[in-house]
Amino acid sequence: MKTRTKTKIIDLRKALKSSVLRKAKKIVADYRITLERNDRLGFIGSSVEFPTVFADAKTPDRCYKATEEALMVAVATMIECGQRPPQPASSKKRTVQVNVRLTSEEKILLANAATNLGFKGISDFIRNTALSRILTSY
Repeated sequence: MKTRTKTKIIDLRKALKSSVLRKAKKIVADYRITLERNDRLGFIGSSVEFPTVFADAKTPDRCYKATEEALMVAVATMIECGQRPPQPASSKKRTVQVNVRLTSEEKILLANAATNLGFKGISDFIRNTALSRILTSY
């Protein structure tokens, strides 16, 4: 006769201060959450800013919420321990410059593409296009 033991689920939010949870929730709200389909688990979610924290669920909506919750607990725990959690990728200040040599024709082509696609300028267009390509390749 098989007996099943119940796994006790602990709500880690109860162990954290509500003010810390509010701060963590605000930080996590700007994280970029990614979902992947998984044959066994349904969906697996993680974030660009904190890839070591992840969650899974059968539906995309539940996976998103579970991932958001896991991130919130991880960020709140870091705050309570006096550590700085990863800041949202969108809030990073750009301080490093890269120079790219182009022909006159390439510059005109890039400037036209940037304008037609609604970018502020060539730099924004190149950065966005290159990073999008990299992020979709992995």
